Amino acid sequence: MVFAPGSFSWGSADAYEAYMGRWSRKLAPAFVRWLGIPAKCDWLDVGCGTGALAAAILELGNPTTVLGIDSSSDFVAAAAQILDPRAVFEVGDARAMALEDDRFAVVVAGLVLNHIADPAAAAAEMVRVARPGGTVGAYIWDYSGEMQMVRFFWEAVAATDVNAADHDPRPLYHISHPGPLATLFEDAGLGDIVVEAIDVPMKFRDFDDYWVPHTLAGPASVQRYVASLDDDRRSALRQQLLSTLPVAQDVGINLVGRAWAARGRKPLQ
Repeated sequence: MVFAPGSFSWGSADAYEAYMGRWSRKLAPAFVRWLGIPAKCDWLDVGCGTGALAAAILELGNPTTVLGIDSSSDFVAAAAQILDPRAVFEVGDARAMALEDDRFAVVVAGLVLNHIADPAAAAAEMVRVARPGGTVGAYIWDYSGEMQMVRFFWEAVAATDVNAADHDPRPLYHISHPGPLATLFEDAGLGDIVVEAIDVPMKFRDFDDYWVPHTLAGPASVQRYVASLDDDRRSALRQQLLSTLPVAQDVGINLVGRAWAARGRKPLQ
């Protein structure tokens, strides 16, 4: 059975890092550059995870402060390994943040809104804690399109598992498309909304570099799916991926990871 957004607890930071963290750390700097925020601003990183976006903000954004919140204490502990006096990480709920109104010049969420049971509530909270005239931004992988690492995986599942539709979470990620993402921001009360694609290259050394992170006991839906398979079904999935991924000898696997990035401005009051 597919895990609906918000129906499980995130943890196993190391396994997440091996599977997705290395790619989110490539995407986060591109997003920070795309936002184009001036220096010396106070930032809030909603759903900070293991700290990929916060690290990019600290490196490229020259912030005054960065507060990261996440519902996973395991992820917050991993993010807190970023030893920068400007950064603080806390456990918190994106849908009901214990923060005062109009506090932050920039409020962002990286690769998280689609995993929240009520993304509209999270977007409303992001707008609430942003200052009038401040920027609210987010990005989400293009799961059903050009987030090729994930697309190849679930296409292989569909070819090897008659119950594939019961496991693939992508149809539940309603906002991982430019139109719904823009509507989410509009409904939250933002103006000057822009949604654009950000592509990052995903180069794997060889097939094992792609496959092994899927087999770790981690929180990602693909990891939970692989963990549910017996040896024969896991072998069948592995062989299907071997036959469909563009594996080139001495070159590895070159894929593209596309994310949809959105930004908007909180109206002046």
